[in-house]
Amino acid sequence: MPPGKARGGSWRRALRGGRVLQDGAPGGPLLRLFVRLVRRPLLPAVRIWRRNIQLRVVAATLLMSLAVVLALGFVVIAQVSKGLLDAKEEAAQSQAAGGFAVAQEKANTPFAVDGPDATDNKVGRDASTWMNSLVKQLASGGQTAFEVVALGAGTGTGEQTAPGAQGVKGARASGNVDPTASVPLTLRRSVNHGTGTFKTFWQIRYTAGAGEKPPEPALVIGKRLTDINGDPYDLYYLFPLTQEEESLNLVKVTIATAGVFVVVLLGAIAWLVVRQVVTPVRMAAGIAERLSAGRLQERMKVTGEDDIARLGEAFNKMAQNLQLKIQQLEDLSRLQRRFVSDVSHELRTPLTTVRMAADVIHDARADFDPVTARSAELLAGQLDRFESLLSDLLEISRFDAGAADLQAEPIDLRDVVRRVIDGAEPLAEHKGTRIRVLGDTQPVIAEADARRVERVLRNLVVNAVEHGEGRDVVVRLASAGGAVAVAVRDYGVGLKPGEATRVFNRFWRADPARARTTGGTGLGLSIAVEDARLHGGWLQAWGEPGGGSQFRLTLPRTADEPLRGSPIPLEPEDSRGNRARAAAEAAGRAGGTGGPGSHPDGRTERPDRDPIPPRPAVTTALPVPADPTALPGNGSRVVARPADQSAAQEDGSGGGR
Repeated sequence: MPPGKARGGSWRRALRGGRVLQDGAPGGPLLRLFVRLVRRPLLPAVRIWRRNIQLRVVAATLLMSLAVVLALGFVVIAQVSKGLLDAKEEAAQSQAAGGFAVAQEKANTPFAVDGPDATDNKVGRDASTWMNSLVKQLASGGQTAFEVVALGAGTGTGEQTAPGAQGVKGARASGNVDPTASVPLTLRRSVNHGTGTFKTFWQIRYTAGAGEKPPEPALVIGKRLTDINGDPYDLYYLFPLTQEEESLNLVKVTIATAGVFVVVLLGAIAWLVVRQVVTPVRMAAGIAERLSAGRLQERMKVTGEDDIARLGEAFNKMAQNLQLKIQQLEDLSRLQRRFVSDVSHELRTPLTTVRMAADVIHDARADFDPVTARSAELLAGQLDRFESLLSDLLEISRFDAGAADLQAEPIDLRDVVRRVIDGAEPLAEHKGTRIRVLGDTQPVIAEADARRVERVLRNLVVNAVEHGEGRDVVVRLASAGGAVAVAVRDYGVGLKPGEATRVFNRFWRADPARARTTGGTGLGLSIAVEDARLHGGWLQAWGEPGGGSQFRLTLPRTADEPLRGSPIPLEPEDSRGNRARAAAEAAGRAGGTGGPGSHPDGRTERPDRDPIPPRPAVTTALPVPADPTALPGNGSRVVARPADQSAAQEDGSGGGR
């Protein structure tokens, strides 16, 4: 293994060893601390950004304006730069062409012995002296507008001159210009191989004699000429671009200043314009919040005749109609509640009289013929159901009126469950059903109203017995954290998809053709769910067609304590889905043995009856852990329990297979 790879592997192992990161943690404590430190100051800004539409519009306007200004600035600068360079190039080419003509004319001047122009003649002067004089004369007409450089043919290019060619050797320049550094090699080669004029952009570099003068951008134009002896040499004109660069910088500063001013101005304009639109919307949002809080008299202030004013008028009309409708519904609801309450109370007096007469007839049924005796029995049974219906209607009216009173005190739910089972035993014996209790080996204490909890559990147990098709009913108790739970499981007809949410509706029945053996009123589960809500708890249902159902009552251990989970999963362990998953896992662990309908220990389930494990003989000291995924829902939520909690719930998992 390469050393670098080994070091990298040891570094990663050191990180995962616990010094920086931890196994199983997506990032480790150091990364989480960094994310927390970064998020803390950003959260207020993100919250403001998400809640303030005016800020978002202004920010978007600023960004788009900045993009437009930048694009426009780049275009303008490019055009100005191109114009300046084109003008400079045209003037430089004209100036260089004149200089090249003058230099060649001086090289071709005829011989003269004396005269005023004797210094320019070839007589008595060598090519080197003539070249120095030529560079000085040509540069003197520039007035710092350009510099002149003369190079011998092939100087610095690494190329050999033609055989027999002498010419000027070395380099000459004006104005302390470094001749070899100021003329690029590519341009020198082009001049050596060509006959025309060549140009390029480069930098003028100065020698030490010019002090610390920095390099300057320049346009370099060169051409191959001949000296007084007819030998070739290269002449270059260097035109500084300092003035053009200063002009371009001035244009850039002007555009940048104007761009900043335009962006700020557009941002201010956008802020003012958006404010005119957002302010009424904010007012409408605030008034809508107050309306939702019950302050139905709130209205928007309408000014003008524009679209915002029309919106305000429509909003006020909507609020007025909403207030009127709510008032009508409240009056109707009040009348309905009063009607139900009055009817329930008024019916008690004639019902008492009818009950007395029916009891007399029922007691004397032995003296009647069989048909009349049966009628007396039916009359007594229906009167019992009528009295139960009146009691349930009165209880429902109390819930609707908000007058239900909770008398909570510490109770042991095991005692409540025993009383409920004792009352349901006759019906269970008649149905051939066993009622088993699991999880009652330790106290299950909660602050609750014993009467209401007993009513809820009685309704659940009786319904389970009635719809259990003669199979076993399992009542499971558990407590964990700040919650206690009681689950009632049956293995009867079950619930179809979607019925778990409707089962708590008033007078709803899963099978309208099914007879009520116990004479139910259809309000039991509606009252039960209201009792659960009055405790601050949950009453939820789960079921599958042909696989039974389970109702779970979850209550806070302490009154007014919010629930965070339930110690019993809503979907039981012995549901088809859980059994299939458990069988697949067991088959995977056993190398492919087992399957649906078989257990890991080899025994086979009976399809006609779901077995119930025997009650544990040894009391476990471990409490049932709360299921963190058992969140409050609408009853149709299926909550799966993690596999690592299965062993911890064996003391209360009587229905598991």
